[in-house]
Amino acid sequence: MAKQAPINKRRPLRAVMLALAGLFLASILVPRVLPPPVTFLMVSRSLEGEDLSYRWRSLDDISPRLVEAVIASEDSTFCAHRGFDMKAIEKALKANEKGGRIRGGSTISQQTAKNVYLWPGRDWIRKGLEAGYTVLIETLWGKRRVMEVYLNVAEWAPGVYGAEAASQRWFGKSASDLSAREAARLAAILPSPRRYNASSPGPYVRRRASRVQAAMGTVRNDGLADCVLG
Repeated sequence: MAKQAPINKRRPLRAVMLALAGLFLASILVPRVLPPPVTFLMVSRSLEGEDLSYRWRSLDDISPRLVEAVIASEDSTFCAHRGFDMKAIEKALKANEKGGRIRGGSTISQQTAKNVYLWPGRDWIRKGLEAGYTVLIETLWGKRRVMEVYLNVAEWAPGVYGAEAASQRWFGKSASDLSAREAARLAAILPSPRRYNASSPGPYVRRRASRVQAAMGTVRNDGLADCVLG
């Protein structure tokens, strides 16, 4: 009677590990060319009974003014850094040590990684994963794609995600037709989109939008958005 060949117990484990690695790689590469269907935040809000308005638009169909506005407001070194603004992080840590209102130091790249791949929260596990995903999308997507995804998945009002849905919600027009003033207002409410109003802003948003619009000129003149618009 012929002897059976010994079973290699490592083969099933190796196959599982290769499959998981393939799925992980696909999760990074697929959003490089295809719109993310939904995000964890969208699903979470929907499960809470909130309506969902999410309309993907290519970067070519979004006003360049909005790109300038979010760079001016959220991440002035977007085109220069490789995912992390160490000076902003250092300032945030020092400010947070003094107590009071927690200040963030996240770049647009970090926010994109968080929005696409991770659950809401501030725990250290999530922050570690955010850093890893940030490195990957900076390396494999490039700046233009990072900005495109960010503008399409950011929350701009309760249940409103992306520049197109936000433009329709607040100004009744397409994201491609946003003026500099309207773009500045949208960028001004990004830190607290569930609290502030872009179309009929209060004093705080008006002041912040004015500062953003002024900074947009610097972004344009100094080429701070050239990695996206150039």
